[in-house]
Amino acid sequence: MTATSLPSPTAVAPAQPAPFVHSADFTPRYWLFAAPAVLVVGTVIVFPWLFTLYMSGHDWKIGGGPEFVGLQNFAELFRDARFIESMGHTLYFTVLAVVLPILFGTAAALVFHREFPFRGLLRTVFVMPMMATPVAVALVWTMMFHPQLGVLNYLLSLVGIGPQAWVYSPDTVIPTLILVEVWHWTPLVMLIVLGGLAGLPREPYESALIDGANDWHMFRHITLPLVWPFIMVAIVIRTIDALKAFDTIFVITQGGPGTASETLNIFLYLQAFQFYKIGYASAVVVIFFVIVIMLSLLLLYARQKSKWNA
Repeated sequence: MTATSLPSPTAVAPAQPAPFVHSADFTPRYWLFAAPAVLVVGTVIVFPWLFTLYMSGHDWKIGGGPEFVGLQNFAELFRDARFIESMGHTLYFTVLAVVLPILFGTAAALVFHREFPFRGLLRTVFVMPMMATPVAVALVWTMMFHPQLGVLNYLLSLVGIGPQAWVYSPDTVIPTLILVEVWHWTPLVMLIVLGGLAGLPREPYESALIDGANDWHMFRHITLPLVWPFIMVAIVIRTIDALKAFDTIFVITQGGPGTASETLNIFLYLQAFQFYKIGYASAVVVIFFVIVIMLSLLLLYARQKSKWNA
């Protein structure tokens, strides 16, 4: 009996996808989805900046019409001693308002990163100042700085220290405002750095312990380099925030005594809403905007260079 051979199955060609047919009815119009966002950005951000730039070239006081003066407002600004002084105050305030919270916030993060009793409760108490609004913080500290009725001078008297002028003296007003900034924003730096510390690997520390490294060596050569990108994030945030600080300073001192605490933001506000020099104030805005953009780009470049090298 001979075996019958089965016919070999014929190869079936794979099905080819149908060619896509372009139709006018299915033409995508992605701009319809982006149009609301573009409209909002243009209305809220782009138009005000273009109008500010336009007004910076005009002499315009409220109650009269604008008069084109070109770059005269900018030339007058750099001859204005009060404007130059406000730039110095802004630099002084910004440097201290960034450096001190970074130092204290990093130190606090190192403390709260360790295990100890009631750590969660104490950490919650430590971050509470950050939750308050700047105006509320300023009002509370204004009462505390009062020369006769303030609690700070009372506490100093308990340890034999005489009353201080605080914000009522040109020599101490900016350091006193820095005290408020440090109290208010050190918790933010602590949270940022603490998040970086929580994600650090344990292997480098174990190897360092085997090699006999102490706590300072491990902090200097392991912890600080690894957590530096997070510190740079905190520096960027604090620098931008300190540059545009207005509410706390205005509520506590209104730029006084005299002009001792008048930063660029206070100077700008007074020129626009007290002296009604809108064109002159617009020139201040343009200069301030250029300063902020340049400093932000510099800090972002430094932040990019501080990334971990994997």
